[in-house]
Amino acid sequence: MLSEADNRLLTQTGPGTPMGAFVRRFWLPFLLSEELAEPDGPPVRVRLLGEDLIAFRATDGGVGLVDAFCPHRRAPMFFGRNEECGLRCVYHGWKFDSSGTCVDMPSEPPDSLFKTKVGIKAYPVRDAHGVLWAYLGPVGAAGELPHLVWMDQPAEYRFMGRWLQRSNFVQAIEGELDSSHLSSLHQPLVLDPKLPPTGLGKYVREDTAPTWTIREQPYGLTATARRRADGDRAYFRTNQFLLPFGSLIAPDAGRARMMRFWVPRDDETTLVIAINYHEDRAVSEDEAAGYRAGEYGFCVVRPGTDWPVPGPDNDYLMNRDVQRAKTTTGIPGIRNQDLAMVEGMGARVDRSFEHLGTSDTAIIAMRRTLLSGARDLANGTPPVAAAGGDLYRVRSWSAVLTDAEFAERVDELQLSLPA
Repeated sequence: MLSEADNRLLTQTGPGTPMGAFVRRFWLPFLLSEELAEPDGPPVRVRLLGEDLIAFRATDGGVGLVDAFCPHRRAPMFFGRNEECGLRCVYHGWKFDSSGTCVDMPSEPPDSLFKTKVGIKAYPVRDAHGVLWAYLGPVGAAGELPHLVWMDQPAEYRFMGRWLQRSNFVQAIEGELDSSHLSSLHQPLVLDPKLPPTGLGKYVREDTAPTWTIREQPYGLTATARRRADGDRAYFRTNQFLLPFGSLIAPDAGRARMMRFWVPRDDETTLVIAINYHEDRAVSEDEAAGYRAGEYGFCVVRPGTDWPVPGPDNDYLMNRDVQRAKTTTGIPGIRNQDLAMVEGMGARVDRSFEHLGTSDTAIIAMRRTLLSGARDLANGTPPVAAAGGDLYRVRSWSAVLTDAEFAERVDELQLSLPA
């Protein structure tokens, strides 16, 4: 059970909140680079940590991220003209560059110095590895971007997607670290004869109560679920929680690896950036087509929006006949099944009503990690992980091992490839 006070501390990320201050120490991914590809193209609305912002790519290719409202009369900057390395408010023509400096103020006399005294709130942006990253923290305190394994691979080795989710960011991460639900939520009622006789599916069906090994790390924590396998061996599946809101999910055999960012949009919605990647080959056309169709961890969004097609208004495409005869949920797709559970709890669950068991070990550890980070920062100790860089060059993994082999190889299996 989580107290209401701790639940507020954990999930509230707006300006002036302890968790908001903690998350602001990190670089936040907020758009895919391709979504803002055209210099002087249309601006894009962005919401991060309860703040409404506007992103634009300037004439020189740099990216600005500024307040959604002009500092003059608070007119909406979304309707602004993106021109000549600046965004111009169309109401009175005030123009701002990507640093927030006012570079033109045609509504004031030519000899006026007023424009030197007024700026628009702006945040630094980095365009790297197909993702746009923003830093919303104190000036001069920004660390490096996290150096993740997929960043070392060619662009064609990965596939990216983005959507929104109707829950706070902690709720979203909990769904990722909860390996025990694999034995229930995602199970078929009738096994496909084409499925392999061994592997993840077999182990999660036969051992529905995994035991856990949690290891604190400078970048977050590792969460290893152990299930019985064959003889004296066990199936070990290690997922990574990357501060402040990243997850690395262990791949099935032959599948791409999965990285997810669960960025707090506000206290009730989360911005999801999903990256599936290989370390040794390009994503195939068949794989990419499947991802676009919503397979293996991706969501199809409604035209003109960032919201997934499955949602509360259509019961996540649930079919009761399918539920009776074929699958546990009747909801098509693993990501949609997860979405229904996490969003269905409500945007912010009252955790005082929950009853946690041993299956929730990883969730408890993740909550404690975030709470400790926010409290430490409030007491003057900034997060080590915010320095970024090579701290994050780790991987998720799964393997069938003896307990002795696990103890001997656990560090080797999670370390990234050499630089």
